Amino acid sequence: MPRKELTTIAPAPGEGDSAIQVETTLPVRPRRRESGKGGHPDSVSDMGLSRIPRITRLMALAIKFQDMVDRGEVRDYADLARLGYVTRARITQIMNMLNLAPDIQEEILVMDGLSTRSTTLVERHVRSLVKLVLWECQRRVWGGVASQR
Repeated sequence: MPRKELTTIAPAPGEGDSAIQVETTLPVRPRRRESGKGGHPDSVSDMGLSRIPRITRLMALAIKFQDMVDRGEVRDYADLARLGYVTRARITQIMNMLNLAPDIQEEILVMDGLSTRSTTLVERHVRSLVKLVLWECQRRVWGGVASQR
């Protein structure tokens, strides 16, 4: 990558014009899609691993955030929102995933990117499942969703 260069040309003595010419060379990084890897980060394309589903990453994030609150690293969910540059409502949506039945949480955590269910399951569907208070009801709906896919 070329470095920034700054050159100035002083006017010749006796010229009334005091203009300064500045030339710069700025580094240009190729865009991700132009990197030759098809837009995938090195770790995914080099190892041939499937991508972790978004819902799995959000479930793991909720568990990590709760652990941070429990250990006192952050005071509350509002601190998490400030640190993550997201709204408190978004943090609440993520943290509500902890209200799922433990077996559903585990199933979400072990999903890989290759199964049909992991590619069709979106967070919006899980949010509607979280609204059900009883774990038995959650399991019934979760089983129905599983049989449809």
